[in-house]
Amino acid sequence: MLRKLVQQAIKLGKQEAPSSAPQKSSASEHSPMLGNSPPMNHVRQLIDKLARSQAPVYVSGESGTGKELAARLIHQQGPRADHPFVAVNCGAIPQELMESELFGHKKGSFTGATDDHQGLFLSADGGTLFLDEIADLPLHMQVKLLRAIQEKHIRAVGSQQEIPVDTRIISATHKDLAQLVESGDFRQDLFYRINVIELPLPPLRERVEDIPLLAQHFLTRMARESNTKKSKLSSGALKKLKGYNFPGNIRELENILERSVTLLEGSDLEADDLHLPVTQKSRQSKGVGTRPLGDKMEQLEREAILDALEKTRWNRTAAAKKLGMTLRSLRYRLEKLDIE
Repeated sequence: MLRKLVQQAIKLGKQEAPSSAPQKSSASEHSPMLGNSPPMNHVRQLIDKLARSQAPVYVSGESGTGKELAARLIHQQGPRADHPFVAVNCGAIPQELMESELFGHKKGSFTGATDDHQGLFLSADGGTLFLDEIADLPLHMQVKLLRAIQEKHIRAVGSQQEIPVDTRIISATHKDLAQLVESGDFRQDLFYRINVIELPLPPLRERVEDIPLLAQHFLTRMARESNTKKSKLSSGALKKLKGYNFPGNIRELENILERSVTLLEGSDLEADDLHLPVTQKSRQSKGVGTRPLGDKMEQLEREAILDALEKTRWNRTAAAKKLGMTLRSLRYRLEKLDIE
């Protein structure tokens, strides 16, 4: 039973070799990561650069921002594209099976080990291993993972021999790893090993201008999969979506649209047809007059900084000069306002 649960947490995808050898296009040209906002343009530029490197990458961001999609793009655009991309949610693997699933085991090494099992590192040999929710790894497994990354060798449970592996590691979590390091819940040496390069993904509320494009993408896909006419999104419904905070980000947007289309009587999605969670208040419904002064000032400051960054193509030095502040002050404001 435990083994079946583990298999549900693991997604193994092998890229087929092309029949010819055309030049790979950049992620910004044919990227399924939709969005034309400045933050998304910046993300695509980073993905292009990271794909050329073989260094470990740490993808950070809130739940639902597309961390696995970003990892797949890095893999697909790089030299390992013809080899496996293996994704696993570390939090979904029972602790007693974690070492076996990552490094494999030998037949008879423990009760229930009726056959040899190669493990995820060997499954991803030559390709990429994506460790999602890596913050959920227990400390004893963090030690073993660190050694495997450093030595590029693994040892299966019940084996006396080490096996060399060539696997690129991309990890992700929605938690604050730096804070977990400070609290002692995540090893500092492993943090620095996996966080050679960080790819931060912006929340949907910081790329509101991408909502129409994302919504149309989801509505088109839903119509195709259900073989029905595509639902139309009214201007009122779109305004309501733009005013919502989206704590679940892109995944939540997709779920909201799917739920709304399923319950829709006609063909047009109006504002009242959007079944937004009742426990969440949209920015639109708050009203400017009811917002605390601190919230108003913070929002104005955020808009001014984002505007300056956009006009300077996210050049922080130029943006700081445009805003009339030092680069150090701008960095402080970016960190305080959680702007990546």
